Amino acid sequence: MNWDLATNIILGSAILILGIFVVLGLYQWITRKSLKKVDKVILCMIIPLILMVLVYVLCDKILPHFIDMPTRPDGSGEPSFPSTHVMVTCTIFCLVAYVLPHYLHSRTLCAIIWILMATLTVLCTAGRVIANKHSVVDVIGGLGFAVIFTIIYVLIVKKFTTSNHKKEQNE
Repeated sequence: MNWDLATNIILGSAILILGIFVVLGLYQWITRKSLKKVDKVILCMIIPLILMVLVYVLCDKILPHFIDMPTRPDGSGEPSFPSTHVMVTCTIFCLVAYVLPHYLHSRTLCAIIWILMATLTVLCTAGRVIANKHSVVDVIGGLGFAVIFTIIYVLIVKKFTTSNHKKEQNE
């Protein structure tokens, strides 16, 4: 099995799923005629995505010019920490897992999708090591950043939804 290709497909599927939420957000913005009326669970997704891009640029493009960063085990010399495939895939799947219950009211369907996304995350994580593109430390770093981004997202969403709920009660 070509694990590099498989992990690229998993990454692409995560980005495609994210694209669905981007389209939904744009649709809400256009039809509701206000960015403030876009569902907060969708609107707040931008924050972890920006953080993800910043970590990628910092670790892959900036830091290697100043410090000796880990490189890929395949000898390509490319920076390897954190695994971008794992960081992006896990972050997107975690965000989607949090958002799904807002749109799918079937607990069974949500659970099936969560299991599928968790399985794909595990396959991506293992696949990057098996493909000799990353070390275990690289994929753990990718997972760690994904968890941090997800926690930040959940805290922000809860803050927005709590403050909006309080505003509605006062009106």
